[in-house]
Amino acid sequence: MFGKSDEERDVVSMTDREKERRLAPIRLLEAYWHGLAAQSGAVPLRSQIDPRGIETALEYAFLAERIAPMLAKLRVAGTHLNEVMGMDTGGMPLSALFAPKDRDRLGEGVAQVFADGACVRAELRGEDGFGRSALSGHLLLLPLRSDMGDMTRMIGALVTSGRIGRTPRRFHIASMTVTPGFEIAPKPVAQAPHRVELAETPAPFKPAPRQSEKRPHLRLVISND
Repeated sequence: MFGKSDEERDVVSMTDREKERRLAPIRLLEAYWHGLAAQSGAVPLRSQIDPRGIETALEYAFLAERIAPMLAKLRVAGTHLNEVMGMDTGGMPLSALFAPKDRDRLGEGVAQVFADGACVRAELRGEDGFGRSALSGHLLLLPLRSDMGDMTRMIGALVTSGRIGRTPRRFHIASMTVTPGFEIAPKPVAQAPHRVELAETPAPFKPAPRQSEKRPHLRLVISND
């Protein structure tokens, strides 16, 4: 009586489908990161990132470097970030994409990425104003290690929904989720075979005593008769 009819079960929400399509770059980047982490049992190195592994997400992805406990500088950024800001974002602080009152909150998340190896996800809302229509966004930040092994790099992605309109477009943080300290199982380490101590001291080898030589019981007698 209260179940869905066959027609209702066949209906596919276009809103959900559009959201899944929009978030596909973020899901791809996150799955790629987890794949690298599972291989080594640790936060991936910056040098392990192969653009071919995230080819369909490159437009929305970026690499950043720690310049202060709560600040990261964009080193490489996809074309979508340039479109949002209306300029080349390479070399800019990540905080430049956010409204001034939201930068401290972003900085708290950035600090946890570098200090704890945390994952940060944020729902964003674009600033309003003349020539700026409604714009929403999704942000993902993931930690990376430098070749020296220190956690001073990050990889992330920013996707938006709506017309960008007049640039630059900066964002407010509607919500933020921080997952601290990824629990990555370390790779098993081969252990040396365990030496088993004998319960008793082994007795020294003693050769058996020599037996005196005996004459053979049979003798060969040759007779020429």
